[in-house]
Amino acid sequence: MTPAVRLLESRKIPHQVTSYELNGESDSQGSYGLDAAQALSLPPASVFKTLLAQLDDGRLVVALVPVDATLDLKALAKAAGGRRGRMAEAATAERTTGYLVGGISPLGQKKRLPTFIDESAMTLATIHVSGGRRGLELSLAPNDLIALTAARTADLARRG
Repeated sequence: MTPAVRLLESRKIPHQVTSYELNGESDSQGSYGLDAAQALSLPPASVFKTLLAQLDDGRLVVALVPVDATLDLKALAKAAGGRRGRMAEAATAERTTGYLVGGISPLGQKKRLPTFIDESAMTLATIHVSGGRRGLELSLAPNDLIALTAARTADLARRG
């Protein structure tokens, strides 16, 4: 059981845990989220990837965007009160969250960071996020995820 699952269970938050087989190409392509959506027959817009970014002042922040979109780093920096941002190094993300890249959950991270979720999550009844390891997905209400992470919503996703 991962820290993310333990958190949901200890808070008695309604959720579903689903395991799936990993696509062997995920490691080389970094397509863990899209693989999860495909393996679980979920619309990609409902499956969110958890990303860590570093702002120009050095602060780390967490961003969640649909797996079929990219993160707008400028929009994230603005939402977090910064001017610019860049993706955090994989080693920094793993050390800070306690999870491996491709399995980083927004829940149960070692260090609580400011969290921002793309506003499209608010149009969903259920959001799907990593359960804290590759091949494990959590499904829960967006409002529960926001409450547990003290997240703010913003227009962070870019498509195309």
